[in-house]
Amino acid sequence: MAQHWQEMLPIDRYTVAASGLMHEYDRKVLTFLYQPLIGATCFSLYMTLWAELEENRLWSRTNSHHSLMNFMDMNLEKIYRARIKLEGMGLLKVYEKKDEESRAFIYELNPPLTPEQFFLDGMLNIYLYRKVGKNQYSRLKRFFSEKNVQSKEEYKEVTKSFHDVYMSGHQESIAIDSDTEQMMQPEDEQLFIGRNDQGSIQIHSALFNFDLLLAGLNESLVPKKALTNKVKNAISNLAFLYGIDPIQMKNIVISALTEDNEINIEELRKSARDWYQFQNYDQLPSLVDRTQPAVHQTQKKEPATKEEELLRYLETTSPRQLLKDISGGAEPSKSDLQIIEDVMFQQKLLPGVVNVLIQYVMLKSDMKLTKAYVEKIASHWARKKITTSNEAMVLAKNEHKQYMEWAEGKKAPKTAKATGKRKPIRTEMLPDWFDDKEKPQPASKKKDEEELKLKKRELEETLKKLRSGEGTE
Repeated sequence: MAQHWQEMLPIDRYTVAASGLMHEYDRKVLTFLYQPLIGATCFSLYMTLWAELEENRLWSRTNSHHSLMNFMDMNLEKIYRARIKLEGMGLLKVYEKKDEESRAFIYELNPPLTPEQFFLDGMLNIYLYRKVGKNQYSRLKRFFSEKNVQSKEEYKEVTKSFHDVYMSGHQESIAIDSDTEQMMQPEDEQLFIGRNDQGSIQIHSALFNFDLLLAGLNESLVPKKALTNKVKNAISNLAFLYGIDPIQMKNIVISALTEDNEINIEELRKSARDWYQFQNYDQLPSLVDRTQPAVHQTQKKEPATKEEELLRYLETTSPRQLLKDISGGAEPSKSDLQIIEDVMFQQKLLPGVVNVLIQYVMLKSDMKLTKAYVEKIASHWARKKITTSNEAMVLAKNEHKQYMEWAEGKKAPKTAKATGKRKPIRTEMLPDWFDDKEKPQPASKKKDEEELKLKKRELEETLKKLRSGEGTE
C-alpha cells in the first residue's frame, strides 16, 4: 500500500467544495452521532475544511496541505488517515488531478445523515449503540427527537390547494423565445445553490454471494420478486455488519417473509441482530478500523532500517491492500477476503496483527490462505491478547515449531506414517522479519538439534529485550 507521502505532499494544493448547503444543525449531528464513531481527529478535519467555505458558498479558495497541517497542528500522516476515514463514512469525496509538476485535490464535503436517517440506518445506529452504551444512546435519541404533543388524528385537513387559490391568466401572452429560455437556466459554468439529500452508507452488493443465497432459497418459500433492490441492499449491509454468510442468511430471510410473500426489512434486521447476539453472548458488533489504530502502532518515528520500514508498512496497511500487494496488484479473491473478515470480526484481531498473520501463513502454505490453519493461529493469538504487529512477529518466531506441526499435521500423507520414513527436511520460506540470516536446515539430525537450540537462545534473548522495553522504539 502506498504510504501517505505517496498519496499527498505538503505542497499539494486542495480546494474545499460542498455537495450542498451545510446547516448549523449538521454540527450537532456530526458532534454527537458521528464523532463517537470517527474520533476527534476526523471530526476536527471535517470542521476545519467546512470552516474554509464562506457562508452560503459551495467552493473555497485553494490552499496547501502545509497550511492545513499548521491550522490543525498535525502531521500529514494523521491528516491522511483522518481523510480516508471521512471518505469511508460517506462524509467526504476526493477528486485528484495530476500533471508533471504538481497535484491538486478537490475535497467535497457531504452533509451528514438526518437524525431520523441515522437512527433508522440499520448499521450506523448499531455501531453507535455499541460505542456509547444503552444510557447514552437513549439520551441521544431524546436529544434528537421531539414529543408529538398534539395528535392530528381528530382534525380534518382544510388546506387550500394551488389551483384553489390561483389561476393562470391567458389574456396577455408572452412569447417564449430562445433568449427567454436561456435566461431561465443558470449561467455557464454555474449551478444553483441548494442541497441534495444525503444517502445512507451502502455496502456493495458484489461483496455478498446472492447466487448462493438464491440457490438455498426454495422458490415456493421465497419468490425471487421478493428480493427487491431495497431488500438486497439491506441484506448486503446486514451481512457486512454481522458477518453473516449466505447459508446463514437463508434462514434469516425466510423468518422475515410476510403473508404477502414480501420481505419485511425491519423483521430482517431484527432477525439478523438476534442471530448475532445469540452467537456472541448478547454483544453487538463494533466498528473496526481497516488499518491498525494509532494507539496500537509501535513504529512511531520514520523508519531507519528495513525491519522498521516493514513494521511501519504492516501497521499502516489494510489487510485487503496487503493481499493485493502480495499478488502484484491483482484484487484478492472473495474467499480470501472472507477468511480475513472472519478473523477480524470473530477473533477481534487488529489489522496490523492480521497483516503479520497473512504474511506468515501465505509463506508457509505455498502462497495460499488455508481457512482452518489461519483460524487456528488466529484463535491462539486472540487468547494471547496480541494487539501489535511487533508482538505478533515475536510470537510467530517463538511458536514457529508448533505452527509447523499444525501445518505438517494437515499435509502429512498416509503412507509416511505407515512406512515410518521421514522426508528430507526442506528449506522453508519465511517472512523477512522472521530471521534474515536463516539458512536451509541440514539433514543431519544432530546438527539440526544444535541449530534449534541456538535459535531458541536467540529468541529468548529477543523476548527478554522486548519485555524489558529495549528495541521497541
